[in-house]
Amino acid sequence: MTDGKCEHYLCELLCLNTPSNYCLSESCPPHYKYNSTGFYCERKIRTQNTRSLKSIIIGCSTSVGTLFLLLATWSMYKVLKRKQKIMLKQKYFKRNGGLLLQQHLSSNEGNVEKIKLFTSKEMEKATDNYNENRILGQGGQGTVYKGMLIEGSIVAIKKSKMVEGKKFAEKKVEQFINEVIILSQINHRNVFKLLGCCLEAEVPLLVYEFIPNGTLYDLIRNQNEELPLTWEMRLRITIEIANALFYLHSAASAPIYHQDIKSSNILLDDKYRAKVSDFGTSRSVTLEQTHLTTRVQGTFGYMDPEYFRSSQFTEKSDVYSFGVVLIELLTGQKPISAEQSEPVRSLVSYFLDSMQENSLFNIIDPMVVKDGPEQEIIVVALLAKRCLNLNGKKRPTMKQVAMELELVKASGGNVIEECGDEESEIDDMIHSGETNPSCSMSRTITTDSVTFPLN
Repeated sequence: MTDGKCEHYLCELLCLNTPSNYCLSESCPPHYKYNSTGFYCERKIRTQNTRSLKSIIIGCSTSVGTLFLLLATWSMYKVLKRKQKIMLKQKYFKRNGGLLLQQHLSSNEGNVEKIKLFTSKEMEKATDNYNENRILGQGGQGTVYKGMLIEGSIVAIKKSKMVEGKKFAEKKVEQFINEVIILSQINHRNVFKLLGCCLEAEVPLLVYEFIPNGTLYDLIRNQNEELPLTWEMRLRITIEIANALFYLHSAASAPIYHQDIKSSNILLDDKYRAKVSDFGTSRSVTLEQTHLTTRVQGTFGYMDPEYFRSSQFTEKSDVYSFGVVLIELLTGQKPISAEQSEPVRSLVSYFLDSMQENSLFNIIDPMVVKDGPEQEIIVVALLAKRCLNLNGKKRPTMKQVAMELELVKASGGNVIEECGDEESEIDDMIHSGETNPSCSMSRTITTDSVTFPLN
């Protein structure tokens, strides 16, 4: 049995003890071991199999252990990354004024609880990671994106511009939170609606209703035959702005001064209805307050000269700015013209000079002259003149302005204020802006028989 034929078989070799030689494993041929029970040598096949099995077990155990270690390391990395992300969001939330907003929430001031706080993930998804194709407009304050929320509603998402310097950043944050607080107190069809905000992103974001037709500033200067800015449209838009400002000054939970009324802050929805926007510099006042003393801020050409001199902003300062928008709609011209061949010219001065010289229709937009009734144009121009009075006390309130414009629309412009029996008294009242509570709006104007003194 030692001829090699047992190399691939389980062979047993008989081993006999002798007086001088006892059978041991060493007595057996190579790869055999002695079986003392059966008195034979058997092949060591099982030992080889056991060794291979141990190798396999060790290898598998090492692989599983390594895999487990990798998974544990990856899980720990993910947990740390998630924790780092949460801490970063908390940092941004604090930096973007979240604590200030929470103070207003806890004090239950106004209707702030209606403001929805969106997550940064929701904002990224809504804007397709702030895709450039979603940009609606860009300006000094930041970039506005068109977004779609999870439920499918279309919104405008305003991403604030990155700021440098701690003081500048703090000022921007204050304006941002102020706009959130102010808009949370407003519910009017002609005021741009705030849906919520996101404070956990690197820069704060505001989420508004989507307004598809741009600004009044653009509409005035980009008229075309397909969409002419008719007199009826101008008058309606004017009334809507006046009603919104009347609401802010009188009907809101607390009076609000806008402080930056201009045509580029008037947005137009799908039906070209006016929406007053941009409340970053607006302020809410108590009923007892008659003015705000602030660092002068606003837009040159729309700013109340009285406010510029005194730093005291009143509701009549908004009236002045509204007057500038009104003459923009009447003339189709910019508040400030800076042509290369001409010196800088103020539209307000140009308009008032034209009124003084009885040449109003020389500066009126040709579309208005062609489309609008002469009586209505004159009455609205006189109202604009009163709004632009250098003496704030002599300007009408937004309530009076809204009522007069509504009356113009309802009666075709055939009315002026009647505060006495003589026409001279009526004209004086119109030019001075001192409105008597007993005045009635019923006198008919016939341009063929009455000359309008515009100075």
